[in-house]
Amino acid sequence: MSTADVKQLSDAELMRQEREIARRHIGKFPIVSVTWAFANLAVWLSLWPLVLTGTLSVWIAFPIACLNVMLCYLPSHEAQHDIIARPGDRLRWLNELVGHVSTIPLVLPYRVARLTHLEHHKHTNDPDLDPDYGTHASGPLAAIWNSIQSRQPGTESGPNAYAAALQRIGRPDVMLDAVFATLAFYVILFALAWSGFAIEAALLWWLPRHIGQTYIVYYLSWAPHHPGNLTGRYRNTRGFRAVLGNIGSMGMQYHIVHHLHPRIPLIRTPKAFHEMRAVLDARGCRIENL
Repeated sequence: MSTADVKQLSDAELMRQEREIARRHIGKFPIVSVTWAFANLAVWLSLWPLVLTGTLSVWIAFPIACLNVMLCYLPSHEAQHDIIARPGDRLRWLNELVGHVSTIPLVLPYRVARLTHLEHHKHTNDPDLDPDYGTHASGPLAAIWNSIQSRQPGTESGPNAYAAALQRIGRPDVMLDAVFATLAFYVILFALAWSGFAIEAALLWWLPRHIGQTYIVYYLSWAPHHPGNLTGRYRNTRGFRAVLGNIGSMGMQYHIVHHLHPRIPLIRTPKAFHEMRAVLDARGCRIENL
């Protein structure tokens, strides 16, 4: 059916077609994401003994560590949406394990990530309720600079926005997860520096974490929602052509599908997007250069 024909359908029929397409992709076990989670963490952990024993140059390990941090969030994101296994399922333990361990390099506790991310889905682009609203910026360079600034003391975005969201939904206790994780992070860095491994600590964790955070915020938050001033199911995010392509943007070219149907696995969103394209056009979705 052509886009012109689809545009003649009623809202109910459009929704029926959209849900029918989504059902074909929901419930598929995301083996790629699960493997990705443990393989990426294993590579990052292996860098430490290799570098500290002098087996591998820290300058070779540094870009690998940066890549590890960039890649660590999305498997947890799958877990946040119960894509690996839903509550009560036999593999629920695996869903939660992936959620908790995959973001260790990012120092982002699973419960903090999950609760604040679900709030983002409920209130996308709402300046008062979306925890990620502070990532909005006028352009790419402004988004990168904004991300760096958000990690400075006294800002209202970043960790402080997450704390405010958790307070608002009645879960301030979850911020203790972030407090303990951050404390452990700095204790480890201090211990390494005290032991004569300050450069190694900085290049295997501290700096890769900052670089990874900037990359993740740019492609997972700023780019899919830009300009970030539209609300509504079909307008609050977009499909877009990324300079680095779909792989380089970690699948975010088709982020609009994720917002419409969050339980579709990341690896299946491109196919779901193309199957759903006529419906998305009929709905007036923002699809740019795809």
